[in-house]
Amino acid sequence: MKPVYLCSGVRTPQVKSGTDTKDVDAPYLGHYLIRHLMDQTEIPSDQVDEVIVGNTGTPAKYPNIGRVIALEAGLHKQTSGYSVHRNCASGMEAVSQGFVKIASGRSDIIFAGGVENMSQMPLIYNEDMTEFFIQMMKAKTPADKLKVVSTFRFPHLTPVIAIEQGLTDPFCGLNMGATAEKLAREFGLSRLDQDEFANKSHAKAIAAMKAGKWNDEIVPLLAGKNLEKLITEDIGPRDNSTIERLGKLKPYFEKKTGTVTVGNACPITDGGSMWLMASEEAVKKYNLKPMARMVDFHFHGLEPERMGLGPVMAMDGVFKRSGLKLSDMDLVEINEAFAAQVMSCMQVAKEKKYADKWGIDVLGEINPDILNVNGGAIALGHPVGSTGSRLIVTIAHELKRRKQKYGVASLCIGGGQGGAVIVENLEL
Repeated sequence: MKPVYLCSGVRTPQVKSGTDTKDVDAPYLGHYLIRHLMDQTEIPSDQVDEVIVGNTGTPAKYPNIGRVIALEAGLHKQTSGYSVHRNCASGMEAVSQGFVKIASGRSDIIFAGGVENMSQMPLIYNEDMTEFFIQMMKAKTPADKLKVVSTFRFPHLTPVIAIEQGLTDPFCGLNMGATAEKLAREFGLSRLDQDEFANKSHAKAIAAMKAGKWNDEIVPLLAGKNLEKLITEDIGPRDNSTIERLGKLKPYFEKKTGTVTVGNACPITDGGSMWLMASEEAVKKYNLKPMARMVDFHFHGLEPERMGLGPVMAMDGVFKRSGLKLSDMDLVEINEAFAAQVMSCMQVAKEKKYADKWGIDVLGEINPDILNVNGGAIALGHPVGSTGSRLIVTIAHELKRRKQKYGVASLCIGGGQGGAVIVENLEL
């Protein structure tokens, strides 16, 4: 296997859905990032082998968003592009496929990442309304059409909410929030535990913003119908977050007895992220200066109703593949889909009874001081198709800032999976 270099990684500002990016089509959340990266290199547009993009809510007018992004970025028409879908880890899946292609010698230059505009996930006509339209199209005469019209009822207009369906597991029937409630009960996590975790996420994200830590990884984004607004930072972290404020929020998924709220869960968010990945030959040929080396990756499955434990399973797998250990990691990222989910992962990682139950090694205690050091998805949001690659962008930049060597980025995946990637900083 050949070495795989992560040359440059950037992302958009992450923006709460329904606000400033609601009019930004999903491809724009990726193609301007590629253009930005290309403009900093000497790579000709016809020398990019492939563009691989993770996306879950595929827009109807952009059925292969990876190819659209490749062409919109100004790459040569011979550059192939495709889209991948692994729920929450779609962006990580894109980067992992780029890794395999470069490591095997099939490719030299690949752009890989993810995009998601959750603001634009549609409302869908229900079955009754769909059937009504079908019968109207079949009606030949005015009398036939009038007969069909007479069958209309106002409940026909009740929409199917695409994002709600997408966040409900088809196998176990649980909404993702309900899976977090299950873990909270099983691991004895109180409402206060979760709110304290969430509050720290906001505090760390605000501190990172004020310190300018995101400046190197965020590429400002033009938004608005007339591109009249320049967004330069994440819209989501709250500088007024307190445990008291969080404590006033009502449980969202289990109204009477639940502990998971919109405050200790990630918000619905729009965003994109992208990596320029290269082989050793390409690095030398185009005088590239890689930030990091992608060491390896691993995906692992488990029961869908406990999908939040996926990061621990995936970390166990990637450590075994690489020969590295948790104690070798200078930084750890676990996507904060829910506070309860991350805290449950921390327990499984260090306790033998849980490790034995899920058939993994005891990883050890995850030091809170190196976990999600600049905040996580509770503050920053979770644009589903992008998050997997965004985590890798964030951890690589932070390793570079700290001049530390290894980091592991991981996340849970709806449907009962986990994904993890180890990166090695090359700018020590």
